[in-house]
Amino acid sequence: MQPGDESTEAQAVRERYARRLPQDPRYSLLNPAALLAFQERQRAMLALFKRLGWADLSALKLLEVGSGTGSNLVECVLMGFAPEHLSGIELLPERHAMARARLPEAVSLAQGDALVLMPAAGSADIVLQSTVFSSLLDDAFQQRLAAAMWVAVKPGGGVLWYDFTVDNPRNRDVRGVPLRRVQALFPQARVQAQRVTLAPPIARAVSRLHPSLYTVFNALPPLRTHLLCWIAKDR
Repeated sequence: MQPGDESTEAQAVRERYARRLPQDPRYSLLNPAALLAFQERQRAMLALFKRLGWADLSALKLLEVGSGTGSNLVECVLMGFAPEHLSGIELLPERHAMARARLPEAVSLAQGDALVLMPAAGSADIVLQSTVFSSLLDDAFQQRLAAAMWVAVKPGGGVLWYDFTVDNPRNRDVRGVPLRRVQALFPQARVQAQRVTLAPPIARAVSRLHPSLYTVFNALPPLRTHLLCWIAKDR
């Protein structure tokens, strides 16, 4: 694939995103259910970094594949990553433009197909993907993207994965990615996984009654729909 080319699956992703609401209020942090899920994921990520022994996040290079409007990279800056060590690749130009407007200039952002724009081998300590693979319905494309992400990771680093595991019967444009699929996408890796995020329909229903009920229901692992994985590349 040459610069300027775009895969069939990337074109299909453009069409799927065009069918979505531009500003879905369900995912606004003004919605208690969305805020609680965001905070839970943030705590889980920071706990993971601590377990990995990372005392200084500013020394690590992180690439996000599917960086969207920049929300995750903003979060990374707040966590302590240095802007000059952050980069992102986003397929959709309107989302890329929003990210560019909100992020520091030191953050490197590219717009286009990640298979074309993936940086050099071993260039990142962390390659992050957040709810990208659940929007990819072509198995072969998933495998090619996973392989490209793996190449970009330095030995001793890894892929940081956050995505949901169950299908949404109301949305045929997405599908869940279970743990066995994650392991198949990265056969050479050591995968550490934990279930997080109360099922969004349940979270919205119980949070309307009282936000504290999110924690109560989330204490039941079968009600959690997402995986947070550290997909480690040995030195």
